Amino acid sequence: MPGPSLARRMLKPALQLKLGQQLTMTPQLQQAIRLLQLPVLELQAQIREALETNVMLESEDELPSLESSDAALDSPFEAAVTASEAPTRERDDEDDLIDDPEWSDAHFVGPSESPWSGEGDEMQEFASTRGETLQEHLMWQLEMSRLSEREMRIGAAIIDAINDDGYVIEPLDEIARNLQPEIHASVEEVEQVLRYVQQMDPAGVGARSVSECIELQLRQLDPNTPGRDTALLIAKQYLDEVAAQQYALLRRQLRVTEEELEHALLLVRSCQPRPGSSVHSVPAEYIVPDVFVRKTEKGWAVEINPASVPRIRVNQSYAGLIGRSADHAVLRTQLQEARWLIRSLEIRNETLLKVARCIVQRQSAFLEHGDEYMRPMILKDVAEAVQMHESTISRVTTNKYMHTPRGVFEFRYFFSSHVAASDGTEMSSTAIRAKIKKLIAQEEPDKPLSDSKIADMLSKEGIRVARRTVAKYREALGIPPSSERKRVPVR
Repeated sequence: MPGPSLARRMLKPALQLKLGQQLTMTPQLQQAIRLLQLPVLELQAQIREALETNVMLESEDELPSLESSDAALDSPFEAAVTASEAPTRERDDEDDLIDDPEWSDAHFVGPSESPWSGEGDEMQEFASTRGETLQEHLMWQLEMSRLSEREMRIGAAIIDAINDDGYVIEPLDEIARNLQPEIHASVEEVEQVLRYVQQMDPAGVGARSVSECIELQLRQLDPNTPGRDTALLIAKQYLDEVAAQQYALLRRQLRVTEEELEHALLLVRSCQPRPGSSVHSVPAEYIVPDVFVRKTEKGWAVEINPASVPRIRVNQSYAGLIGRSADHAVLRTQLQEARWLIRSLEIRNETLLKVARCIVQRQSAFLEHGDEYMRPMILKDVAEAVQMHESTISRVTTNKYMHTPRGVFEFRYFFSSHVAASDGTEMSSTAIRAKIKKLIAQEEPDKPLSDSKIADMLSKEGIRVARRTVAKYREALGIPPSSERKRVPVR
């Protein structure tokens, strides 16, 4: 057993020096990563905040003064470029072209040559997002009527009881009670005003059931319309038989010919079961694309949307006044932050362009011919092509949008899983969904294709998918099963 002196020597603290390597994220890298994953609108808000808090930053949209122009000529920061110009300043260089034989002569034009580009914030002039509600539409018609003040009050109460689909969701006696104590109206009086509301636009509004809604729409047709009377009778009593496709039973009960029944069913099916949906509008949500893709004579051109990010630069007037004394420490810090922000925006745009060009190169067949030609692609494929980490590609493709001749797509839309074909090649799940949608669109209404039949048809084309996979893709497309798609012809 060691003695007390030996134990003290063993527990004596000591300093040791070890060499090692450790990865750390600098503030500049953290800022670049944060800006990389921001959507356009959030990025614009952050840049506006930086312009308000950092005196060393200024918007390039503002005309520089004569003093600032002179200072810029002598300033060491003269070479700083704006974030929106950084990725397109050398568009004629070979580095801007995608390394592909079909792209060897491609060139990327600047904003001034592009039909969608412009100066300043012109591309952000969107229409009003306010949509007229159904209640506002009906109140406007009520105010244009020649009803008495009492009837106007009753009509307003009825309109308040109409939901967005156009149906009255409260009993008439409850509507009459809601008018008290100002107005004491009977149920018959409320129903009389309701008949007036039911004559308003859109047709069928103010109904209390689907049957009444269809009947209101049919009554607005010309009395000489073929099948109108039969259609009214179907709307009143036989909608369940129509839903069950019991056409033989319908013809016997209605005592009509096959042609008359067919005309009546066409009229019933042409009615809108939710009339309020034609007026009730949800405010439009606009998407500002991050990049533009368009076809030129020499290939596909990819460029940053110049209107997506405010153009900023270092304020050369203030930068030229900074001295070496300690009094300017705060200004020097803000100058450094301004330069970091501009450089981070350059990195963001350069990374966006690299990823967008890689996506366009791999999915050029989709841009030419449509969904059926989408190639399978995962994050790893793009990461290896642009020599970046998969996490970086994930940040770039989240909430970033690409404007193409086929529409506006999120970057992630072009990524899909692999499905092996019989010839050893791989197909994209997006292409398989497009083929399923095409097969269903071409099926016979009275003989819809089952999931097993679709799987067999795809197998003949060399695409091996299970029935449950077809069902999953069909449900993702919002297509009902074959039993619900079946349309039995009128016999």
